[in-house]
Amino acid sequence: MSSQSGAVRSRRSRASRRVALTRASSPLGSALAGELIAAGHSVVGIDSRSAPGGPGAADLEWRLTELTTPQVAEALRDVDAVVHLAHGVNLVDELTEEPGARRARLIREVQTLTVAGAAAGVRHLVVVTSAMIYGARPDNPVPLPEDSPLRSSDTEGMIADLVEIEELLERARLVHPNVTVTAVRPAPLVGPRMDSIITRHFEAPRLLRLKGTEPRWQFCHVQDLGSALDVVLRERLAPGVTVGAPGSLTQDEVEQISGLRPVTVAAAAAHGAADRLHRLGVLPLPATDLAYVSNPWVVDPQLLLEHGWRPAYDNQRALLAMLEQVRGHRALMAHRLERKDAVIGAAGAASAAVAVVATAALLRRRRTRG
Repeated sequence: MSSQSGAVRSRRSRASRRVALTRASSPLGSALAGELIAAGHSVVGIDSRSAPGGPGAADLEWRLTELTTPQVAEALRDVDAVVHLAHGVNLVDELTEEPGARRARLIREVQTLTVAGAAAGVRHLVVVTSAMIYGARPDNPVPLPEDSPLRSSDTEGMIADLVEIEELLERARLVHPNVTVTAVRPAPLVGPRMDSIITRHFEAPRLLRLKGTEPRWQFCHVQDLGSALDVVLRERLAPGVTVGAPGSLTQDEVEQISGLRPVTVAAAAAHGAADRLHRLGVLPLPATDLAYVSNPWVVDPQLLLEHGWRPAYDNQRALLAMLEQVRGHRALMAHRLERKDAVIGAAGAASAAVAVVATAALLRRRRTRG
């Protein structure tokens, strides 16, 4: 911890920033506001409502507005940088919002912030997306370099939304050459109140494992994302910065650390079942998202490490923190089970509904043989 403290002191010797943070009232926004304030930055919370009980709230200035309105330009007055949380804020709302409306809203937000920020004299726009945009493929190198091409195969869903946002940021760099535009791409976020398709994967009593696949697991604690944003802001790092605990865990290591038993399903059967259940509206995510729990998409935070960033959480410690947070929840492929569905969880459901289908088929065969 001493080397990390020394790195923090070294960064604080450089100029701090007056930072506008969007969605500051969300669990992720509140946590990051506290981290940035603790690092010495002055933070302005941009949101439609305030959250007076969040970390560092006493030192947070609120400017309440919707992100797609002209009032954003006034809210961005006298700030040096904008940190926009495009992902990882509220999975419940993201899954229930009509997909076309969600993508249109996300695009309008980035467009509005880009234009309004440039008009207000903002010199640095930082947009938090996700390392998922690199795509989860069996031939991915482990780890992926930061300049790897974006190879997500998703054409719908939240990951496809983020790829389109990244394309907008690329155009913004050309249109506004005086503004530093940075995409920050964290590995799966863990920490207090973090809720994602990855955390929900671990809410089941058993883990889905697809035959013939070799996933590698990497995590990013929200505290480490906060310290990474501190480095990005002070050093004006760009264009793309990945954040995650260095290294990765194998599926066997994850199962051993978590104590969760696997349920193994053929990949073709799993994707076929997931596709049918998605089209029927049972599952909120497309079948292609199964790739993110079956193929590697580990990133290398090389740029941050070169500038003195050191995470407080390695992958094992981050996994344990996440398991503590999800204890008592039950989910199927990002669909969180309600009380009425408890019988499914009690029957040994895995982390995806396809695993439930496979388990039920196995039980039927056993009863027939009996």
